[in-house]
Amino acid sequence: MKIAYIGTYPPRECGIGTFTQNLVNVMSDGEKTTIEDNYVVAINDHNLTYPYPPEVNLTIEQEQQTDYLQAANFINLSGADLCILEHEFGIFGGQSGVYILPLLHRLKIPFLVTLHTILEAPSYNEKAILKEICKMARQIVVMSHKAIEFLVDIYDVPKEKIAFIQHGVPDIHFNHDQARKEFKLTDKKVLLTFGFLGRNKGIETVVKSLPAVIAKHPNTLYIVLGKTHPNVLRHSGEEYRSYLQLLVKKMEVSDQVLFLNEYVDQSELFKYLAACDIYITPYTNEAQITSGTLSYAMGVGCAVISTPYWHAAELLAENRGRLFDFNNSAQLSVILDELLTNPGELKRLKKEAYDHGKQMSWPKTGSKYIELTQKMMTEPSVVQETKETNIDPLLLPPFSLTHVKRLTDDTGIIQHAKFGIPNLKEGYCLDDNARALLMVLMAYQQKKDPVALEFMPVYLSYIHYMQRKDGLFRNFLSFNRNFLDDVGSEDSFGRTIWALGYLLGNTPNDAYYQTGKLIFFDAAPNFEKLKSIRSIAKTMIGISYYLKSNPSDDSMTERLRNLAHKLVKHYKDHRMSKWHWFESLLAYDNGILPLSLLHATEILHEEEIANVAMESMDFLTEVTMKDGYLSIIGNKEWYKKDGKRSVFAQQPIDALAMVLMYHQAFSLTKNKEYLNKLFTAFMWFLGENDLRMSLYDFETKGCCDGFESYGVNRNQGAESSLAYLISHLTVLKAYEEFYQTEV
Repeated sequence: MKIAYIGTYPPRECGIGTFTQNLVNVMSDGEKTTIEDNYVVAINDHNLTYPYPPEVNLTIEQEQQTDYLQAANFINLSGADLCILEHEFGIFGGQSGVYILPLLHRLKIPFLVTLHTILEAPSYNEKAILKEICKMARQIVVMSHKAIEFLVDIYDVPKEKIAFIQHGVPDIHFNHDQARKEFKLTDKKVLLTFGFLGRNKGIETVVKSLPAVIAKHPNTLYIVLGKTHPNVLRHSGEEYRSYLQLLVKKMEVSDQVLFLNEYVDQSELFKYLAACDIYITPYTNEAQITSGTLSYAMGVGCAVISTPYWHAAELLAENRGRLFDFNNSAQLSVILDELLTNPGELKRLKKEAYDHGKQMSWPKTGSKYIELTQKMMTEPSVVQETKETNIDPLLLPPFSLTHVKRLTDDTGIIQHAKFGIPNLKEGYCLDDNARALLMVLMAYQQKKDPVALEFMPVYLSYIHYMQRKDGLFRNFLSFNRNFLDDVGSEDSFGRTIWALGYLLGNTPNDAYYQTGKLIFFDAAPNFEKLKSIRSIAKTMIGISYYLKSNPSDDSMTERLRNLAHKLVKHYKDHRMSKWHWFESLLAYDNGILPLSLLHATEILHEEEIANVAMESMDFLTEVTMKDGYLSIIGNKEWYKKDGKRSVFAQQPIDALAMVLMYHQAFSLTKNKEYLNKLFTAFMWFLGENDLRMSLYDFETKGCCDGFESYGVNRNQGAESSLAYLISHLTVLKAYEEFYQTEV
């Protein structure tokens, strides 16, 4: 039997990766095959790569959506008989790890899932995703009886589909006295906590308990073994470790606490476990369904003291360990004193743990997995229902900020290019820096792209620099940083408010939020002075994004309503029986107008606004998608009512507007047909257009400025390249939302 495993994998420092490796090894041995007969699909995190061993045949970048689809194709063609998935929400990309669903939907072989986290109070998405995984899986493995209870009662999983298999423990043993001698701990009473550090680990509870213990047992040493969790380190640095070190100093126990800031391999860990007298897991709340570190301590035969989180309460039942209340340092002090004073009781706890731990060895755990997989192969196969749209992310080129990086300096993004080279003579404009801010916010939100995060303050500071005292903005800046106009166009104003509104709902940190908020509200008095319908529309989109995260701002809601009614009035004034539009011609950026009303509908829920949005969108669709592909209104002569439409001078911003319009229509209606139209509109960039030529440049990673009667305009300025990138991100976002909707 050939098995494909999906999960994290060493040398990535991750407990689930260690679990996966142990499972691969033990199942290969149990099947009397070599490890090369099976293979691993490993999940990378945040663009990091690792020197994986030979059994890793494929890697998935956590936030790269297309990697999951390619992995499904790879597995289906690999000759694997079944797949084993190690599931934990945080190791997969997308909201709540939703990117794993399209992979599983595309698998043509049965799969088994091991659930490492099961939440008692999941969010809507967490619950929906886990239910969908359990529905598709042939078998579900959990490591505690509490997990079975949760799956049945909360996630509606049939009990007969669930198998209880305890967390495996490596068959590694060290002599207690020899280990203590090696670590120079022979004269110490050693307390140990192991694992990634984070606020929920409760190390401070143990530190606060130590003064009372040390008063009676001065040779006590508490070892905290483990690095700070990578996610904590990424967002908060060493804040928690610094707090603990200050607390140790404050409690005057510096000589009795040893922090070992390292990630040790299994052999070294088990040597520490052998050397300790008492193992402590002081977690701060009950919501932990599985603990690998606790399983290891039990398997080695440690005397264990723990707070009563779910897995500990189960493993330490029947007097196999001692429990103390969450955050209760005084109670912990009493238990520690009692055990350190009474060697007989300590010895009894170790024996109880060791006897129970023998049932958890990896050979025994592995044999249960093998038995389960053999059972799966005898069951009749079930044809999985395919949940798809016309969107195929595998048709998209890899997402790349290479050209944007080429165009960006410390002032902002250069607005024009000669072919793929920045045209410094033309300088910068507000429009493009607002687009760029919107794009990098989306890129960081969806892909955690570090380049996107790096460029955010560049574009935001450009916007701030161009704002006047009256809240309006200048638009153009020369390469030597001289203002080229006094007041920018209303279009550039509206697009800037759009980007700022998106920032206020999707900011990566408070500093950017506060800056964006200041600029946004300094500009706000000008909102209702706008005359251009496209500026009104773009401003409405920005206000709508702001209101999604600030729904109680009644004043801004009224501003949105007033602007929406202005747009509706324009529509009523120009609408005729065969002309359902806001003016007497279709010009540029047309999809922005229905798009803005679709956003307003989401906030205001007014039937008239919704009707105008849908009717105008349908009219625009009829005009531009008659032949099954997007044919943009050309900017050369546009399309006047009762006149002839212009085909040439088609520009990428129009394709972007259509992509965004259909995305918002899908968000409101959940009608899959809008996703199909969205993808059709996007494919304009890749050659599904009137000239059947791609505007995306696969060499430079930029997008050409449009096409004329003579062919493609090969210049690759900021506007066109940003329009492509925002469209690309929107396609991926829409595909993710489709799966969230389906589950």
